[in-house]
Amino acid sequence: MRALVVYESMFGNTQKIAEAIADGLAANMTVDVVEVGSAGTSLDGVDLLVVGGPTHAFSMSRESTRKSATEHGSGTVVSKAGGIREWIADLHAGSTPFATFDTKADKPHLPGSAAHAARRHLRHRGLRPFAAATSFYVTDMEGPLADGEEERARRWGEQLGLAAT
Repeated sequence: MRALVVYESMFGNTQKIAEAIADGLAANMTVDVVEVGSAGTSLDGVDLLVVGGPTHAFSMSRESTRKSATEHGSGTVVSKAGGIREWIADLHAGSTPFATFDTKADKPHLPGSAAHAARRHLRHRGLRPFAAATSFYVTDMEGPLADGEEERARRWGEQLGLAAT
């Protein structure tokens, strides 16, 4: 079985979570981890799709929110060419099972979730939800990740991999 993890990341936190999820999945299946700007739109040969990105303005990022994050952040931006919103819109429809995740600020707990929005968009494209949308937390806009989140992501990946096989 093959899993594909596609992520969007501004300051590297969502990338770390995606890599931890992939580590967990790898215990039970072959895994490719791809930054959204390098991800193709075909899911041929993919048995499980995992998609994640940062929560911006209560949902998936948009061009304007990515620009704002870039202007207000002090770090180097990872995903420079579009985000998961645009990638999902271009994705070749199919019935591949999927799971979604996001990163969001630990405090204050704000409503909204990129993972929930991505889940809705993927369902509208015909893909099948496989697991509940899951959030992982950062301490502020640029991170770092909250304590224990990488390990929690790794365990979530292991659970997904076990359930898929």
